[in-house]
This record gives sequence, C-alpha cells and structure tokens, in this order.
Amino acid sequence: MGRAQKHSLSLDGEPDIAHLVFFSIKHCRLICGGSSLRPRADVTMAFLIHLLVCTFGMGSWVAINGLWVELPLLVTELPEGWYLPSYLTVIIQLANIGPLLVTLLHHFQPGCLSEVPIIFTVLGVGTIACTLFAFLWNVTSWVLGSHHSIAFLVLTFFLALVDCTSSVTFLPFMSRLPTHYLTTFFVGEGLSGLLPALVALAQGSGLTTCANITETSDTTPIPETTRNMDSPQGASSTLVSELARTAPSVVHLESHYLPANFSPLVFFLLLSFMMACCLIAFFFLQRQPRRWEASIEDLLTSQVTLHSIRPQEGKDLGPPGPEDSGKGQEPLEEKTAPRHLAHLTFIYILVAFVNALTNGVLPSVQTYSCLSYGPVAYHLSATLSSMANPLACFLSMFLPNRSLPFLGVLTALGTGFGAYNMAMAVMSPCPLMQGHWGGEVLIVASWVLFIGCLSYVKVMLGVILRDRSRSALLWCGAAVQLGSLLGALIMFPLVNVLRLFSSADFCSLQCST
Repeated sequence: MGRAQKHSLSLDGEPDIAHLVFFSIKHCRLICGGSSLRPRADVTMAFLIHLLVCTFGMGSWVAINGLWVELPLLVTELPEGWYLPSYLTVIIQLANIGPLLVTLLHHFQPGCLSEVPIIFTVLGVGTIACTLFAFLWNVTSWVLGSHHSIAFLVLTFFLALVDCTSSVTFLPFMSRLPTHYLTTFFVGEGLSGLLPALVALAQGSGLTTCANITETSDTTPIPETTRNMDSPQGASSTLVSELARTAPSVVHLESHYLPANFSPLVFFLLLSFMMACCLIAFFFLQRQPRRWEASIEDLLTSQVTLHSIRPQEGKDLGPPGPEDSGKGQEPLEEKTAPRHLAHLTFIYILVAFVNALTNGVLPSVQTYSCLSYGPVAYHLSATLSSMANPLACFLSMFLPNRSLPFLGVLTALGTGFGAYNMAMAVMSPCPLMQGHWGGEVLIVASWVLFIGCLSYVKVMLGVILRDRSRSALLWCGAAVQLGSLLGALIMFPLVNVLRLFSSADFCSLQCST
C-alpha cells in the first residue's frame, strides 16, 4: 500500500510529498555521513569506479591500435611488406560481422542476448590473441607459391572481431551506470590509442635516419685490387684510381629504419597485459551491486522532485493536471514526434560521419600528409593527436555542451582541419610549406585539432543517446561501425587500387621551392 501510494503521488506530481521524501533522504545522509553529504567512503568508491570504467574503456580498441602503431616494424619483417596495411584494412572490415550479428539479434529478438557473457568472451579472446601474437607474429607459411603470414592475419581477424564487437556491447553495458561514468568510458577509449602510441615511441618503432648511398653504374668495370698482387704497390693504386675515375657513381640520401629498443614480442605482451587489465576491470564492474544511488545523487545535486527520476519518454510535457491529462497531450505528441525523430536521425548521421572521418578516411592518409614534413612531424602528429582524444573527452566532463547546433558547428570545424590534412596528403610528396618549420607546425596542429574537435563531438553525442535509452546506445555503436566501414571502403580503392597518393622519402625529396 505504501509503495502504491508513493508511486501514485509521484505520478500526480504533488511537490509537498516529493520534497518530504527528498528531505528525508537528505537527513538520512547527514546522519550516516556526519556533516558531509558525500562521505569520504563514497568519494573513494566513486573514484575506484571511475578508474575501473576508464580501464574498461581502454580495452575497446587497444589491440587494433597497437597493431597500427607497430606496423613500421612489422612491414620490415613480414613477407607482405608495405601491402600489410591493405590486408589489415580488409580483415578489420570483415570482422564487422560480429557487431552486425549482435545488432540484428537485438532488433529481431530483443532480450535474447546479455552483454555480460559476450563481453567476458570478447575480452578473453582478445587477451589470448594478443598473447599468441607475441610468439606467432613472424611465423610464415608457404601458400600459393610464396610465403604469407597466415598466423598473423588469422589472429588479426580475431582481434578485429573483439574490437568491432565492443562498439555494440560496451556502450549498452554502460547504460547500467549513471550518466557521468560514460564520459570516463570515452576517456578510456581515447587512452586505447594513446598508450600503444607511447609504447611504440619508447620502442623506437618507425624511427628513420638518412644514410649516404653510393651507386655505381652496372656497365662500368668495377675495380679489382685483389688480383694485382704481383704489381708494385704504386702501380696497383694507380690502376684503381684510373678505374674509379672511369666509373661514374651516384651518391644520394636514403631512409633507413633504426633498430628498435625492444622486440615486437615485448610489445605484444604489453598489449596482452592491457587487455587483461580491461578484463579484470570488467569483472569488478559487473560484480558491483546495481544500487549505484544514482537517483539519490540526482536528488541531492539538482534538488528536483521525484517526478524527474521517472524514465523519460523523449518529451517534457510538465506535470499534467487532472483536467488536461486527456486533452492536448495527443496533439502535442504528434507535434513533438517528428521533431524528436529528426533529432535522432541527425545524431546518428553525425555519429556515422564523425567516425567515418576519424576511423576510416583520415587514418588511411596520415603517413602521406605528414611524412613529407619529416619523421619528427609524423611522430608528433601521431602522438599528440592520440593525446588529443582523451583530453577532449576529459574536457567534456567540465565543459559539456549538448546543443546540436553547437555540435554541428564543431563537426564542421573539425572537418575543415581534416580537409587540410587530406589536401596535404593529395599534394604529397611536395605539400605546402614543405621544408619550412611553419609547415611542420601547421600539419601537427591540424591533426591535433581535427582529432580533438571530433572526439568532443563523439562524447557529447554518446551522452545524449545515453540519456535516451539503452537501445539508443546500441544503435550508436552500430552507427560507429557503419561509419568506420564506409570510410575504409571509400579509401581502400583510392589508396591501393587507383594509387592517388604518393609516398614520400624525406631524405631524397626534390621539391621546387
């Protein structure tokens, strides 16, 4: 009787009863926690949960990001060479069968899948695959008349299946937690790109140096000094100098990769450790009791009535009166339904577009846009843009803005920086201000601002959908994968078939000033 009476009172929106309950809760918290509304134990628990959520989010794309930053070392060891990125792109897109199946099952048989066992399976497979990578990454097999890295490609598929499926399982799981933890999840997702990049920098992956290379014409006789043992020393040296003068030689600079500080085995073991940390973090997260006290915290911080904690239906009609509850509500629903449908359509299109740029289109041409300015500019752009992702997510915790017009303008600004990066890639190997320090600063700043702007947009769109429903987060993950897939499918033929982009060797560039 008490529960039914309390529920009916909240539905009728009587503020005196609601405020009475609110002040009762507040009084209880004061008694239990002393003079502080947030006892120290609660703050410590909240911090631990934030840490677990961040570690959990880090496992979403850490494996595939680790493969990409390790490519400069892998291409020098594996038989596929610089065709390896093309293989990775195709394999990663094939792995989208995982999120496709999850989304279809959720749509046609809602409730048949639980995120918890799927996430445990995904993280377990990812940890095992990273461990196997450490010992099998350079194992080759003889297939179709040549050596191929079959073990590497198969393990890449399983890692891609793990990371792609995380987009449609991790986000729905986050709907069980209060909204403010979702931003922490996106911070962890940003760290999934930053941490492997920092490890790769410590490893020295992809660092090059310019070496003098001397080439002699094949048609010119090569001096042979060992066959003139019977000749006097002066005659022999004269003969060698004469031959050297007749043999034209060409001296030029060529890029050479520096030896790494530690092997790929150590790198992949570190990746498996990161995946294991994500698995442990999820184990503790899902064992937490479901009483997150989110409703009480909302009451204490915003001081609203119990009417505000009921599930929102996507509209704010205000407390209905008994005389107009049947009148006027249906016409208002008819007016607001198209508006909310248009908003949702705009949000999902924006999610797909932003992820197409950040996950598919621009990463395919980052080397073309940056290497022309030198290895320092390339490594700074890769590392600082990886740092911009979690920093933008962290910034959204203190400066949130859910305005769709603002997010649209910020998306246009980030797209402008991406357009500059694409233009420099098209102009490779001789982009604007090549050889000038201003060009290096501009390309690094453009990449950082591109990632920072669009990362902020992704976080705020996720927060908006989180407040709507759990299903909205699942479709948000599907939009993320769809956008990434379309971006990769657009760029693959442009880069690998039509070859519209030319790679640059910074040591041997000859651009007209």
